[in-house]
Amino acid sequence: MKNLFRLGFRFVAFASVLMAAFSTSAFAQEAAETVAPQEQTMLDKWIIAGGWTMIPIMLVEAFIIFLVIYNMVALKKEKFCPEDLKVTLLQLMAECRIRSAIEVAAGSPTYLGRLVAYALPNVDATRPEDLGKDAIEDAVADFTANESRSVFKWINMLALCAQISPMLGLFGTVQGMVGAFGTLATAGQADPTQLAGDISVALLTTFWGLINAIIATPFFFFQKGIANAQIAECVGTVQEMVNTSINVVNAEAQLARIPEGLA
Repeated sequence: MKNLFRLGFRFVAFASVLMAAFSTSAFAQEAAETVAPQEQTMLDKWIIAGGWTMIPIMLVEAFIIFLVIYNMVALKKEKFCPEDLKVTLLQLMAECRIRSAIEVAAGSPTYLGRLVAYALPNVDATRPEDLGKDAIEDAVADFTANESRSVFKWINMLALCAQISPMLGLFGTVQGMVGAFGTLATAGQADPTQLAGDISVALLTTFWGLINAIIATPFFFFQKGIANAQIAECVGTVQEMVNTSINVVNAEAQLARIPEGLA
């Protein structure tokens, strides 16, 4: 996980250096164009032409890519409710070996392991009818509420990027259009071709801001749904474990209430 963080931050740092180089290249190109016009490349036309406001927009895009990859790794089933741990804990609870189940869970860094290690110590052996199920459910609710902040922290960052990207794009567009009309007012005459070109360049930032939002928004809802499903499976597993032990403890009493025959 730490290596993934380092990789992501290095990627963002590299993107910032790259965008700084692009901006320097743009300024150098503007100076060169005053001497001799040059043919624009795709990079010049679609990114560098947007001006310095493309730097934060591209940084946000790099951060979105990092968040998507990081969340995909962090939301794997093996980190929440691995099947082997689930089967082992259910088997131990079916044998009413609650202490062993706590020890096995405490040795697992997964979400289910930490949840079981936090909730099962609330089992009340003096209440064989429900094993203190209410206290266990309260512990489960406390754990999920506390852990949700860390689980959804990086997922919510996608929503933040989706909201701020169009604002950055609109800011760049407004700034570009103000500059274009300011130049027009200084010149004192209108050149429709140049004005249309200036406006199209100004709209580049809005274009890329919307691209960022279009990428970040679906991934936010998709990964949020995965996180909720993983948490729900872990909570359901704990409930199944407790119900299994309750049924085993009260098996004879349950059979005693079932009539042998109705005739």
